[in-house]
Order: sequence, then structure tokens, then C-alpha cells
Amino acid sequence: MKYFIASDIHGSAYYCRRLLEAYQREGADRFVLLGDILYHGPRNDLPKDYNPKEVFAMLNGIKDSILCVRGNCDSEVDQMVLEFPIMAPYAILTQGTLVVYATHGDHYNTHRLPPLQKGDI
Repeated sequence: MKYFIASDIHGSAYYCRRLLEAYQREGADRFVLLGDILYHGPRNDLPKDYNPKEVFAMLNGIKDSILCVRGNCDSEVDQMVLEFPIMAPYAILTQGTLVVYATHGDHYNTHRLPPLQKGDI
């Protein structure tokens, strides 16, 4: 299983388009999004080509390939337009016997780890 992992699109149609091009080029099996998909957040400037409607249309086009976790800028209203689940605090990915906890980093991070066993990432 080949994973393509990205985070923090923040509603940028420009960067979402570039990510999808890279995802196709890499031939990955799954597109893993680590949150902050549509909204830029009150502390951030508007990103290049800010267009959340275009972003959710592009992502919904590959919804069957997406695994996603919630970022600190994602909310229930975002889930209303995205056709794949986004509200989980983390996802568990496996690669052989390797277990990877995929998270945005606002809840689980290097200072507050999820329940890891020896060898988990």
C-alpha cells in the first residue's frame, strides 16, 4: 500500500490542484489528509487562490481514495460539504507490521503521544 500524505490545504485551490497532480503522478493507493482542509483560520492570511468551494469539489472527486483526520481549523460545517469523513482525531495506517498514527498534531504530537507500542510511529 502506497500512501500520499498531505496537510493544511486551508482552502487553496492552487495548492490542492498541485497536490492532486502529485498524487496522480506518484500512483499512490490512498490520499491521506491530515486536516485543515477548507478554512484558513483567523490567525492566518488568505492562502493563494483561496476557494474552498473549488477545493471541496476537487477532493470529493477522489473521495473513495481519501483517508482524513480533523485539523484544528476543520469543523462540522466542513463535513457537510465534504463527501468523506474528516472528524476523526487520528487514523491508524498499517504497512506490513508497522503501525502509523496519522494526526494533525494539535491533539497528539511529540509532547503528547497517542497510545504507541514499541516500533509504532
